[in-house]
Amino acid sequence: MNRPAAKVFTDLIVWQKARDFVLTVYRLTDGFPKSEVYGLSSQFRRAAVSIAANIAEGFKQRGPADKARFMTIAPGSVEECQYYLILSRDLGYRDMPEANQQLNETSKLLEAYAAAILNSNS
Repeated sequence: MNRPAAKVFTDLIVWQKARDFVLTVYRLTDGFPKSEVYGLSSQFRRAAVSIAANIAEGFKQRGPADKARFMTIAPGSVEECQYYLILSRDLGYRDMPEANQQLNETSKLLEAYAAAILNSNS
């Protein structure tokens, strides 16, 4: 089943999933200790926002190579968030299976989207 081409970045399912993950991270980090406001909470939120922001920024790039560049930045932020999920659990703040599932889904969609962009140039 072919989906219609996205007209704006908010049409992209990968961006929608990344946005959902950001919202989950904000809710979760609200429950972290106040001592983490400028530490883990801030870093975790920044990395989560970066995933969706790079998808949005890459969407308006003209050529596949420029678009793909942003899609290669976002997975680094995915891995960073994966680490923060592990660290949050290890510190006893929270085990976050919902966030983990959202992040894994976003990562898979991001890989597929990047591959589709690169293959469109073939």
